[in-house]
Amino acid sequence: MKSFAVYFILNALVACSALAFPGAACAQSTGTAPVHHFGIEGGHFVLDGKPFQIISGEMHYARIPREYWRDRLKKARAMGLNTVSTYVFWNAHEPKPGVYDFSGSLDVAAFVRMAQEEGLYVILRPGPYSCAEWDLGGFPAWLLADPKIVLRSTDEKFMGPAEHWLARLGRELAPLQITQGGPILAVQVENEYGSFGNDKEYLKRVLTALRNGGLGEVMLYTADGADELAAGTLPGIHAVVNFGPGDAKDEFEKLQRFRPGRPVMSGEYWDGWFDHWGVKHEVTDTKQQAQELEWILGQGYSINLYMFHGGTTFGFMNGANFDKVYEPDVTSYDYDSPVSESGALTKKYFAFREVIAKHRPGVNIPEPPVPLPMIEVPEFDLQESTPLWSNLPAAISVESPRSMETFGQSYGYILYRTKVRAVTGELQIRELRSYAQVFVNGKLAGTLDRRKKQDRLRIEASAESQLDILVEGTGRINFSAQLRNERQGISGAVTLAGKELSGWQIFPLPMDDLSKLQFHESLRNAPVGPAFYRGHFDLKNTGDTFLDTRGWGKGAVWINGHALGRFWNLGPLQTLYVPAPWLRKGTNEIVVFTQAQPHDARLRGLRQPILDELGSE
Repeated sequence: MKSFAVYFILNALVACSALAFPGAACAQSTGTAPVHHFGIEGGHFVLDGKPFQIISGEMHYARIPREYWRDRLKKARAMGLNTVSTYVFWNAHEPKPGVYDFSGSLDVAAFVRMAQEEGLYVILRPGPYSCAEWDLGGFPAWLLADPKIVLRSTDEKFMGPAEHWLARLGRELAPLQITQGGPILAVQVENEYGSFGNDKEYLKRVLTALRNGGLGEVMLYTADGADELAAGTLPGIHAVVNFGPGDAKDEFEKLQRFRPGRPVMSGEYWDGWFDHWGVKHEVTDTKQQAQELEWILGQGYSINLYMFHGGTTFGFMNGANFDKVYEPDVTSYDYDSPVSESGALTKKYFAFREVIAKHRPGVNIPEPPVPLPMIEVPEFDLQESTPLWSNLPAAISVESPRSMETFGQSYGYILYRTKVRAVTGELQIRELRSYAQVFVNGKLAGTLDRRKKQDRLRIEASAESQLDILVEGTGRINFSAQLRNERQGISGAVTLAGKELSGWQIFPLPMDDLSKLQFHESLRNAPVGPAFYRGHFDLKNTGDTFLDTRGWGKGAVWINGHALGRFWNLGPLQTLYVPAPWLRKGTNEIVVFTQAQPHDARLRGLRQPILDELGSE
C-alpha cells in the first residue's frame, strides 16, 4: 500500500527498553543511536513498519508544579498510556512583547524530555490558539492594546507576533521532534478552528509559521468536531475529531466519510468537564466512559483523553465561556479526570487502566507511584491587614476610561477614580469587563456583575464626591469569536444621570508584586472595604493541602509568593490547592486580597478539596 506520508525518522536518545512501546525495535549496540520510524500507511499509524495505536492523555505542564511533573508522567505510564499531549500557552511564555519565559514550570522542553525519560511519546499543541479554559485561549492580552487588531485572523497585527512566537518556540522544541531524537511524534495546527471560522488562508499561514519554526518535521494534524471538519482542515494535513462520551460511533463515522481510509483518532475525548462560578460542579459517568474507551480501543482507533490530569489554573489565568451569558471558570481544573487536581488516583483512573491493559498485551504496565502526602493545617489567624486605598500606585490621568491592556496591564484589577457633583441618578458603565465594585466617598454603593449582564446602578453623591470603580478582570473568554473583544476593565463611556463623566485617574493593579504592601496589626480595626490580609503558619512537615476560603467573600491568595488563584463565595469551588513544593518547614506566609471584610480572618488547610458547595450571592 502506498504510504500517505513520508516516514519520520527517530534517532532515539533513550534506550529502547525504556520506551516499552509496541513495535519498537532496537538497534544493536554499535555506537550509534537506535533509529525508529513513524508515519501513516493507509488506515494505520505505523511505528517501525508495524501498526501503532496512540493511547494518549492530556496534561498541561503550566498547570502542574514542576516538582510534580515526573509524578504525573509516571502515573500516565502506569495507567497504560504510551503518549502524553500538552498545549503550549503563548501568553504564559511571552508576558510582554518580545519578552520570553521558559523557566520553572514553563520550561516546556524540560517537560518533553522528562516525558521521554518516562517512556512516553508527546503530542505538541502549540496553537497559537489553545482554548483550554485558559485566559483568552492562550493569546497574550497585550495584543488587545491595539484597538483595531483582529485576533485569530490574517491581520498582520496578529500574524506578525504569532509568527515570531512560533519561531521562538521552535528554538526550544524543534530538536525534540522524533526526527531529531526526541519524543514529539505529532504537532497540532491551530486548534478546533472549524468551530471558529472558515478562513483557509489563516490556517495556511499558521501551518507555514509552524514549518518555518522548524516544527513541521513530524506528523502535522488538525482537530475539530466532526461537523466542523470541512471548515477546520487543510488538504494533506491529517485530521482527527474531538467529542464527548456517547458520541464515539457517530463522530468516527463522520470522520471516516470525510477522510476515508485514513487513521481514526479522537484528538480530545472529553472524559470530564470544567466548572463555572455559581454553577454545580461537573461529575461524569466513569462506567459509561470506560465502556466507550473499550469500544474505541477495540476498533484499533487512537485516542487522547482530555484530560488525563487537569491540574490547576493558578493565578489569574482562568478563562471563560460565553453561551448567551458570560461564564467565568473557577481556579481548579480538576475536570473530574482520572488523576485529580492534587494528583490522587480516582476510580476513573483504575477503570481506564483495566481497559487499556487489555489492549496492550505483552506490555509491562508499571504500578502507580505511591500517593503523595496530604496534610491538614490547623486554623490560624491573619493578624495583619492593610486597605487597598493605602496601597495604590501612582495615578495615570486620562480624559476617558480605557481598558487595562492600553496601560500595559494584562491581569488583575484596575481602579477608575473621578470627582462628581451632587447628584442622585443612574450610573451606567459601557463595556465593563467583568466585575465592578462602585464606591462613593469610600462607601460601597453596589456591584456590577457581567455574568448577570449588569451595567448600571443608582447612586447618591453629595457635592464634590469621589467616585471609585474597582474592576476585576475575572477571566477572558477563550472560545468563540467573542474573544476578539475581551479587553478588561472599562472600554466605553461612564455616564451619571445621563451625563458622561471625564477627568479620570487610573490605578493599574496587576497584583504581581506584593512586596511593597504596608501591613499593620489590627484585627479589631480591620478594613471594611477591599484589603489585603497577611498571616503566618508553622509546619513541621510539608504536604499537599487545600486552603478553605469559605467566609472570605471574593478575592485571591498567595502563599510564600506563589499565586494560588481566585476564590469566590459563590462556589462550587470553596478551596484552593496548595502544592507541597510551595510550602516549607517552619514559617509560611500567606497573603489574601478580599473585596470585602471577611466574616472571620482565619484560614485552615484541609486534606480534601471542596469542589461542589454552592454559596450565596
